[in-house]
Amino acid sequence: MDGPDWLDAASSSEATAALFRCCGVAGWANRMAALRPFGTSDALMAAAESEWRRASRDEILEAFLQHPRIGDRESLRARFPLTHAWSAHEQGGASGAEEKVLDDLAEGNRLYEARFGHMFIVCASGKAASEMLALLRARLDNDPIDELRVAAAEQMKITRLRIERLLRERAA
Repeated sequence: MDGPDWLDAASSSEATAALFRCCGVAGWANRMAALRPFGTSDALMAAAESEWRRASRDEILEAFLQHPRIGDRESLRARFPLTHAWSAHEQGGASGAEEKVLDDLAEGNRLYEARFGHMFIVCASGKAASEMLALLRARLDNDPIDELRVAAAEQMKITRLRIERLLRERAA
């Protein structure tokens, strides 16, 4: 992964916009932009994780809203124009899944949202649709407070992958 030199040199608004694409939380992106310069990729990642640990419940839920539901290809294109290519890549395991698995994911998403009051978040990269479905079903038994922590940790995994992708794209 290349370093964040371009991010360090970017205007505040450019840096904030780039970081927002990675996490989807305005406050987090603003705080991150204010922490520049990072100097190294490791310092950038450490700051990203530190700032995410400081995120409020509202900010965590804000981040979740920036994702399409697992397996929901229509909302991916319609609602997420800035990150739909990234999400499509991340959720690649859901493309080509059997209709039964997609139907089960849709039902699982409904049950999850009814139980926890927020959408199911999982770092989907490298996971098959059936694996994501198994994770969703297993997490339905979690305590709501514990589940929010689990989902927030999954969000940080996604943010980390997106920061890495952003740095690679900018280096290319």
